[in-house]
Amino acid sequence: MPLDLAFARSQFPALSDDEDSWVYLDNAGGSQVLGTVADRVRDYLLTSSVQTGASYGVSTLAAERLCAGQLAVAELVNASRPEEIVFGPSSTVMIQTLVRAITSALSLGDAVVVSMIDHEANIGPWLALEAHGIIVHRWHLNHETMTLEASDLELLMTPRTRLVVCTQTSNIFGQLIPIAEVTACAHRHGAAVCVDGVAFAPHRLVDVREWDVDYYVFSLYKVFGPHHAVLYGKYDRLLKLANLSHHFVPMDKIPGKLQPGNPNYELSYGATAIPDYLVALGERSGATAGASRRARMAAAFDAIADHESRLAERLLAWLRGRHDVRTIGPASSERSVRVPTISFVVDGIDSERIVRAIDPLRIGIRFGDFYSRRLIEDLGLATGHGVVRASFAHYNTLSDADRLIAGLEQALSGR
Repeated sequence: MPLDLAFARSQFPALSDDEDSWVYLDNAGGSQVLGTVADRVRDYLLTSSVQTGASYGVSTLAAERLCAGQLAVAELVNASRPEEIVFGPSSTVMIQTLVRAITSALSLGDAVVVSMIDHEANIGPWLALEAHGIIVHRWHLNHETMTLEASDLELLMTPRTRLVVCTQTSNIFGQLIPIAEVTACAHRHGAAVCVDGVAFAPHRLVDVREWDVDYYVFSLYKVFGPHHAVLYGKYDRLLKLANLSHHFVPMDKIPGKLQPGNPNYELSYGATAIPDYLVALGERSGATAGASRRARMAAAFDAIADHESRLAERLLAWLRGRHDVRTIGPASSERSVRVPTISFVVDGIDSERIVRAIDPLRIGIRFGDFYSRRLIEDLGLATGHGVVRASFAHYNTLSDADRLIAGLEQALSGR
């Protein structure tokens, strides 16, 4: 059953069907926000903005709302229990939090494998472990297949490998990495896995239990929510991490020991609206009557993937038809291959120049390296201001894609 696009768009107050309205195609940088998220953030601030932990009624309500946020995100990613959800301000901070907390569990000569196609947030902090005597093996892009290859990972694994770190979807390529396969390889060698799901989570249903990942990080502000982020960790893994809070906080106080100063309460409560929206969207997009909330979210993401594949194909078909344009990542729009984050370069034209020409048309796209600088340098694209990137979300329309294509045609016609 197709996506109920009219319903989806109606839930995002920033969207409009007016001809002169903005077209948001920078969604990989941050999605639009659900009206219900904003409503709950506002409600928290105006009716329960007190410190948790006291015995009086409003403080109890504030604590219940914080717990509701943990429950909602646990439901979204299929965690085993809400304590496995750690909140923080951004994925960059959550990865740094994990590195700090895990360092004391590593010994001189232990090894970590780090993917080199990732956002710098999931590379730099791990490379810094080398200063502590930890061996960091770099898992490079396979230039023949233009992806991360599990066979290359296998060659990097050693008896001292303790962790494998990689993205689930490159924010440049948009290509899907088979995380279950990566996890299986790591676990065969006794290593844990930390996955950056930032570019994946807005487009597919996250299932940390099915993939058996040990840690998973993503940003709620890229999944239609507030500017807040999540670190998921298996409960037993989180128990063993160091306490980053006050010395008297018990080691088994999870997630508190990993949230010094407490998380943002109102944003955590605002996140409760995200799974509710996906459930409602699934009900309008093919979920069977009486289906579980999880099944309804799965139906929503199934419809989202199909719709986004059509959006991607509209742009990719245009890119494939030009001899002066090179797509950076899969040329296919197949949903099993990629998400609708599409990067490209134009022969002889600086990427900044192209985007600047699009800006007056009220179309939001972007140029640069998107903090995947090591990948951009590896691809030889560091000059010319990196790539042009257009990234769709499920609330975008084919008309949005057509407006972008018309704008690109105009921008390139006077070259």
